[in-house]
Amino acid sequence: MKPATAAAIATLLTLAACASPAPLPPPAPVVAPQPSRAVGLERVVGQDARALVMLFGPADQDVIEGTARRLQFASAICILDAYLYPPAKGREPVVTYVDARQADGTTIDKASCVAAITRRREAR
Repeated sequence: MKPATAAAIATLLTLAACASPAPLPPPAPVVAPQPSRAVGLERVVGQDARALVMLFGPADQDVIEGTARRLQFASAICILDAYLYPPAKGREPVVTYVDARQADGTTIDKASCVAAITRRREAR
């Protein structure tokens, strides 16, 4: 290697070592996913009978036994039973359990049934 070439390479390496690296872009803000009340069972569990009727329309069955209540909603896709119990004595019963099945008794995903029953309301 010629002395001039070696000197040029040494100069370039020295300059490169002195150069500051390109600044990194600022980090993207981390956004935690927000829970949605519009997804699945969150729309039903914890709601009272009035809220269910507003969401699904009139119940196909309404059975009261003591302080417990079962509201049943049916569509062409499935049957949804919402069980309401008072959270405390003298309080309005709210949904604490949901069961879903197809008309033939086969189980179906509860959240999918909630969506189907909601569409039933929207179609009316």
